Amino acid sequence: MSHSTSSTSRKKGIHRRRFLGGLAGAGAALAATTTALSLISQTDSKNKASAASATTSTSGTLVIPSLLSATTSDSTDVYTLTMDTGTTEILSGVSSSTAGFNGTFLGPTIKVTNGDTVQMDVTNNLGADTTVHWHGAHVPAKVDGGPQVAFADGETWSPSFTINQEAATLWYHPHALGTTAEQVSMGLAGMLIVDDDSTTSAALPSDYGVDDIPLIFQCVAMDDEGVIKYNLAGYQEQDLNYPLLVNGVNVSDTTLTFTASTTRVRFRLLNASLSDIITIQRSDGETLTQIATEQGYLTEATEVDTIRLVAGSRAEIVMDLSAAAALEAVITTGWVSGGSGTYEFLSITAEGTDTPDDLPSTLNTISRYDTTDFTARTITLNNNGATMTINGSAGTSMDSMAMISTTVGAQEIWTITNASQLEHSFHLHDVAFQVISINGEDPTGVNLGWKDTVEIIGAATVKIAMEFTDYSDDTYMYMLHCHLAQHEDEGMMAGLMVTAS
Repeated sequence: MSHSTSSTSRKKGIHRRRFLGGLAGAGAALAATTTALSLISQTDSKNKASAASATTSTSGTLVIPSLLSATTSDSTDVYTLTMDTGTTEILSGVSSSTAGFNGTFLGPTIKVTNGDTVQMDVTNNLGADTTVHWHGAHVPAKVDGGPQVAFADGETWSPSFTINQEAATLWYHPHALGTTAEQVSMGLAGMLIVDDDSTTSAALPSDYGVDDIPLIFQCVAMDDEGVIKYNLAGYQEQDLNYPLLVNGVNVSDTTLTFTASTTRVRFRLLNASLSDIITIQRSDGETLTQIATEQGYLTEATEVDTIRLVAGSRAEIVMDLSAAAALEAVITTGWVSGGSGTYEFLSITAEGTDTPDDLPSTLNTISRYDTTDFTARTITLNNNGATMTINGSAGTSMDSMAMISTTVGAQEIWTITNASQLEHSFHLHDVAFQVISINGEDPTGVNLGWKDTVEIIGAATVKIAMEFTDYSDDTYMYMLHCHLAQHEDEGMMAGLMVTAS
């Protein structure tokens, strides 16, 4: 989503204010249950400023996650991932217990092409059950990585599937019942890029690490000893830090640098935070050129003042750099407490001497759904104190969660009603959807793009429409849930069974 912002220059350092608790996010005011209010009152002004214990360096080079190479076997590209624990210095001079894929924090970028057959060999060395969900991937339910396929410590899971979607920026992360927040907060996340042979893809920057740059944002909660917090009890502790990480580097008091060797650079933005909302903008107040939402290219390059990313969402931008520029991230919490403030996280030096062609006038063709004959459903998001529900059920086990059944070929329109005043980030597995309305208003601009994650502010109603294609299963299901990972773990998750028509 894009939101207008002042064009006045913003200065680094205002993130040092204290966050006073409550659910901020797209104007949502906290008016929750007595329990929720009491929890917030315990986590207010006693929390430290976001960067109180952060590194004191003033600059560093942007770290680019490595690109994972595949081995080929019988026309299948095999990618090997190992989930390990370790330690990482997030706060200056403090060692934190973390986890990562093929390392101790975050994971490599995986880049695939539409039509590829791939196999993901994932070994679990975490000491606990886990899964890996290919967030945004259109794949069979059995290999989607939901909680039904959790695998134990010491085991290797080897799903195989064919890439079956247009170019998009996706990601991968754990998705087991009750442990998603803990495992993601420890650093288990990585970017998954889908390429294709479209004329649009050919016209856009695609040299990974040179002019095609991933930016993975995480706002984490931790104490002075570097212990990462992920649940309600942890977030209620006093004197917490909320450092902002970009590609695993703390930028709370650091502006990273990137030297652009080409005039046009593509940035892929991912909010991998548990619950915080990340808004990206230029430091000079100029516009950004957005070219894609979570599930693919927009119809045309669109100038926006800001890009608002709720937990789990992504966007792509291009910047034509004739002079130096800087990017900022504005952090607001989506939960009972969290990060706050504005961070100038990236200073870009322009050294390109090439003259890129104009961007294509049309990036994608998106036919808007006529939902007149679509099957209607109502999805209600609510809570009973700290217990989160979808359609009245808390999905803390496979047996307890609500279940939606549909068929391949079904076209549906869902009215998602937030019966609480809490912020939610609604994510649907399997297929992309179109936003049909937000509180009765037609979407505009980038909200007309294909999505898999959408913000649902307190008391809001959002309508989305989708068509279920390709994959059916009588045993394995997809998920629909809040991507505030704490809400997911506390029950805001339901099952989606897609069977043959």
